[in-house]
Amino acid sequence: MQDVYLGLGGNVGDPRRAMQMVLSTLDARDDTEVRLVSSLYRTPPWGKLDQPDFLNAVAWVRTSLAPHPLLEQCLTIERVLKRVRQERWGPRPIDVDVLFYGDRVVDDAGLTIPHPRMAERAFVLAPLAEIAPALEIGGRSVRTLLETLDQSGMERITRDGWWWREGSA
Repeated sequence: MQDVYLGLGGNVGDPRRAMQMVLSTLDARDDTEVRLVSSLYRTPPWGKLDQPDFLNAVAWVRTSLAPHPLLEQCLTIERVLKRVRQERWGPRPIDVDVLFYGDRVVDDAGLTIPHPRMAERAFVLAPLAEIAPALEIGGRSVRTLLETLDQSGMERITRDGWWWREGSA
């Protein structure tokens, strides 16, 4: 089993429910277990600014799936939830990114791990720092990197990471 960190977000429809569905679907698999989820954060859009705020979270999962099959499972769940990739950084009901896969480095056309731009994105680092502050990106801790970024407009909207279990049976 490998320790994996997933970034989750969305800003159209019901992104909170979409993230709950992703986590519940992954956790229901025999080969994957959701171990810990960050609080839910409301964050301003990044890249393309003329769109609604996002909801973001990070999840720590353990899985026996290799990186590419894990990504394919995440993309399949995105498609079920009506994710259509039309516009870079544009509005979306759900987005799932593989941030870390153990200490594995993957760099090919379909997947780059560690995620190449996470150190620039407070909406990834804030929830990641909540559940794994000592993880390192380029030799610097997530917590230290987060301190260098503009966090204005970000709001933690749940007390803890149990929001994903609400309403699930």
